[in-house]
Amino acid sequence: MTITIFHNPACGTSRNVLALICNSGEEPEIVEYLKTPPSREELVDLIRRMDIPVRAVLREKGTPYAELGLGDPSLTDDQLLDAMMAHPILINRPIVVTPLGVRLCRPSEAVLDILPKPQRGAFAKEDGEAVAGADGQRVAKDSAA
Repeated sequence: MTITIFHNPACGTSRNVLALICNSGEEPEIVEYLKTPPSREELVDLIRRMDIPVRAVLREKGTPYAELGLGDPSLTDDQLLDAMMAHPILINRPIVVTPLGVRLCRPSEAVLDILPKPQRGAFAKEDGEAVAGADGQRVAKDSAA
């Protein structure tokens, strides 16, 4: 079974997702997409398989999004894809591919929905937020928070 993560090691969410994958006992294929970006065809396929709009994959924070005018709603999907190909930092992350689906894993615990195996034990994000208890089960979010 192969799990692939399009990963940015400088991103806390991406690191948390990678750690959750490993906590399930899997050793994923790690694609540092800033060093090895997906091809246009691969990115189009990932977006199609996630069943989300191209615009939903665009990252704004810490990217040239504003200076490139990518907030313009008249831009076509092809124009947005052109921008992501020219500036891979515009591709939001992490994108995870498993036998159960493809997902943009924001927030990081979204990866739990597509992991074939459960968590093997407790897991907390880098900020200390509990995601899985000692039994490996997802921790319920406190609705009062």
